[in-house]
Amino acid sequence: MMLKETLHQASTTLASAAIEDARLEAELLLMHLLGIDRAQLYCRLDEKLPPSDVHTLDKLLKRRLGHEPIAYIIGHREFFGNDFYVAPGVLIPRPESELLVDKALDFVSRRFPHRDPVVTDIGTGCGAIAISLALLLPQAKIYATDVSPHALEMAAKNCERHQVRDRVHLLEGDLLDPLPEPVDIIIANLPYVKDADLSHLSAEIREFEPLAALSGGEDGLDKVRQLLSRVGGKLCPGGLVLVEIAAGQGQAAASWASSLLPETRVELASDLGGWDRVLFVNLVDNDRALC
Repeated sequence: MMLKETLHQASTTLASAAIEDARLEAELLLMHLLGIDRAQLYCRLDEKLPPSDVHTLDKLLKRRLGHEPIAYIIGHREFFGNDFYVAPGVLIPRPESELLVDKALDFVSRRFPHRDPVVTDIGTGCGAIAISLALLLPQAKIYATDVSPHALEMAAKNCERHQVRDRVHLLEGDLLDPLPEPVDIIIANLPYVKDADLSHLSAEIREFEPLAALSGGEDGLDKVRQLLSRVGGKLCPGGLVLVEIAAGQGQAAASWASSLLPETRVELASDLGGWDRVLFVNLVDNDRALC
């Protein structure tokens, strides 16, 4: 069977199972199978796929039809223009989380004209946020924490891949506890799904991704509250906390942050869909000195 026919057949099979972006996923599976990129795939469409590869592709398709996420099948996921290793047991990075990187970079450009910031990524998972920042802020010191040793192993693998191991310091522990010094920016993508909503998640998420990285308690904000209650002594004067939240949680999260930390400036940033997605907590006024 020619590659063009194989690609069409795989795409049709995935589409028949109501899988979104069926054509793209078929391409990704073939690229993974053959160890080539998209340009090479399309240059080879008139080549014949060996029977052994057809058999292997069938196995990959069965895994996807069984709701296993494409990122786990091919072993990587793109985030902020870079490719990251992922594996079962570690949360797959989402495009929504790229807003955290955008907002952190904007804050750095405005507030750190004369020195390099110290940043921490809480709940780093595969390290996508921390490493993206390290690549864009080559002089920054970055800490990345996680309670999961498995996640930190994956983050270390990605640090080596992107050659930032000397600047991204991986720390095992809960939330801010492992930090050895105060930081200028705290970024956190914590569990924020309401426990009652866990059973309504897609099969790809519910059956394969780590629920501990998703479950946020009764209102989804348990971990957010825990984080904000511990920022004392962990954030430099003038520092910023950026926390990803779920659609519909913005006002509750902002109200709780303002109540807990009355001296702060609290704001919300929306995603492309218009939903509140990032909670900003600036601990002091802009004219206060940075640490």
